[in-house]
Amino acid sequence: MGFPVRTCALVGRFSDPRVAESVAALLPHLTGRGVRVLVSEDAELPAGAPVSRVAERTFGERADLVIAVGGDGTLLYAARLVARHNVPLVGVNRGRLGFLTDVMPQDMLSSVDAALAGELEADERPLLSARLRQAGGAVAQSFALNDVVMQKHDTGRTLDFDTRIDGTYVNTHDADGIIVASPTGSTAYALSCNGPIMEPHLPALVIVPICAHTLSDRPIVVAAQCIVEVVLHERPDTQANVTCDGALLGALTPADRLEVTTAAERVTLLHPPGHDYYRLLRSKLRWGRGSFEH
Repeated sequence: MGFPVRTCALVGRFSDPRVAESVAALLPHLTGRGVRVLVSEDAELPAGAPVSRVAERTFGERADLVIAVGGDGTLLYAARLVARHNVPLVGVNRGRLGFLTDVMPQDMLSSVDAALAGELEADERPLLSARLRQAGGAVAQSFALNDVVMQKHDTGRTLDFDTRIDGTYVNTHDADGIIVASPTGSTAYALSCNGPIMEPHLPALVIVPICAHTLSDRPIVVAAQCIVEVVLHERPDTQANVTCDGALLGALTPADRLEVTTAAERVTLLHPPGHDYYRLLRSKLRWGRGSFEH
């Protein structure tokens, strides 16, 4: 990333009134500082807005900075757009929980100015790489910042499937599915399935069964470089999908194989000065209410 920033891409659901409010303040602020603003070709913005409409897939090649306005899902989507291009991300929180979008609306303009000048705290996070190897030889691949999820699709029955780590058999599961999460994603879906919270820079993966039929089928933490494999058993009405940060990668059949590992690529999140991960946990998870705040 070069400084000062010359081109900035905006990502968000601009039809959402809360997002539109922030974008309406951002556009004149950025253009007043000589920054070219990129948005997607179908962005729902008023005619004559001071933006350049380009294909979203080119944001990583064209932008010096990406600002995601919305919830964590918006930032996760933006992360996949720039995964191969080392373009930093700022997340403006117009959603609910906001583990990743940590710039509050009232601090947005000052934080954007600091980002343009290279004064925010850079935080590199590992990405996951998912490969869906299909029986016919085709391979579908995607990145995820939070998690790769294999789960049952459109059926009330659980799935039978095997997991292997680096080719070594681990377990046969009877469950609704399984989550492979990065440390960043340990506070997302994996947490709701009783997975552990991991410090974001820990070189590890967490593997979490979803609603396992056997109570002893517990989450496990493995080294970041491990390759996690998932294979379905043949069974009537077996239907499963694989998603990366909630975006569909493809259907998994018993003849296919899902592989997940830590990617070589990383994304850089930009935080306001004084960013404190544990303070964030206390705030979002409502820890220590009524106790003295240090």
